[in-house]
Amino acid sequence: MNISSIKIMDSKEGTDALFLFAAEGILVANGESVITRVNPSAEKLFGYEKGELIGQKIEILIPRRLAEKHVHQRTNYNANPQARTMGSGRELFGLKKDGSEFPLEISLSPYSTAGENFVIAFIVDITLRKQAEEKLKNYSAELEKQVRNRTLILEEAVEQLEKTKLELHNSLEKERELNELKTRFVSMASHEFRTPLTTMLTSLSLVTKYGENNDKSSQAKHVGKIKSSIHNLTDILNDFLSVSKLEEGKIENLPEMLNIQTYISDIISEMEFLAVNNQIIQYNHTGESIGNLDKKLLKNILFNLISNAIKFSPEGGIIDVKSAIEDAKFKISVQDHGIGISKEDQKHLFERFFRGHNATHIQGTGLGLSIIAKYAELMNGTIDFESQENKGTTFTIIIPQ
Repeated sequence: MNISSIKIMDSKEGTDALFLFAAEGILVANGESVITRVNPSAEKLFGYEKGELIGQKIEILIPRRLAEKHVHQRTNYNANPQARTMGSGRELFGLKKDGSEFPLEISLSPYSTAGENFVIAFIVDITLRKQAEEKLKNYSAELEKQVRNRTLILEEAVEQLEKTKLELHNSLEKERELNELKTRFVSMASHEFRTPLTTMLTSLSLVTKYGENNDKSSQAKHVGKIKSSIHNLTDILNDFLSVSKLEEGKIENLPEMLNIQTYISDIISEMEFLAVNNQIIQYNHTGESIGNLDKKLLKNILFNLISNAIKFSPEGGIIDVKSAIEDAKFKISVQDHGIGISKEDQKHLFERFFRGHNATHIQGTGLGLSIIAKYAELMNGTIDFESQENKGTTFTIIIPQ
């Protein structure tokens, strides 16, 4: 740029050109906030014809809802005028002639001439920038939403994977237990079935022999052995049938109102023929007689407990069965005075196939107590016991009413 060009720009004509052709809106207001000059860009920005804004208060360009607040801000500015960007940190809006609003930015520059104060306002329409910001904001929100959705989907997938993993683990664990159950069953059955079957075959041969010799006493003795062996086999099969039904979830608790004392007395009468060598089963009931219990589950529990008491009691031993309904609870206990359970064996007592070290010579599957514990659980009850080796054992079951 040559010197003459610089002189032209420094002249009044050059200054007017800057004012008239600036892309920014420019207006000048006096100390009373009356517009004294406005450039074409500002008139176009606010939708006014040339010269329409001259002599108007600056508030004509401010939305009505913000006008009062602007007057207060203008007063504060006039008290301490300085060049600055107006509305820093907050949104500003301009009011067009047609009543529509648009976002804008304003820079203020005060100056004085001929003893009068003026403010030059440089105005920029930021509608496009706001739209771009809004789009960016919406895009960010949408992106964040997608991230949340993807995260949620991922979390659900991980949760489902963990669930599947747990189900697979449980399935494998159940398979392992089932295989172990089968293995132990084969091992136990080969022993427990062989003994009564051998006894039955031998006794049948002797029954025939004693029958030929008309020896009724010996014949009756071996018939009794056959009956006992059949009963043992039945117990084994019943235990495995119960375990199978429990595993398959086929056993339900279906309580009904019944006379506890009468029902248990009948069960004990059925079992008295199992007592051997002058063993005695005693029964006593206290409290109310009517209870709400599943008859089949109660019968199975008593059969198992009393059968165990008979097997582990000495000749002439007394087996005490006690029941009671008190404080909205049904309580049943079976006590024997037999071989008892050692402290070491007690912690394994309800495990499948477990046999105490002092009970290996007595026939049994080792399933009875685990079945009883499951039955008690189905009836929402609890099972507990007290035992001392060579002094006897008491099992107690409590079921809420």
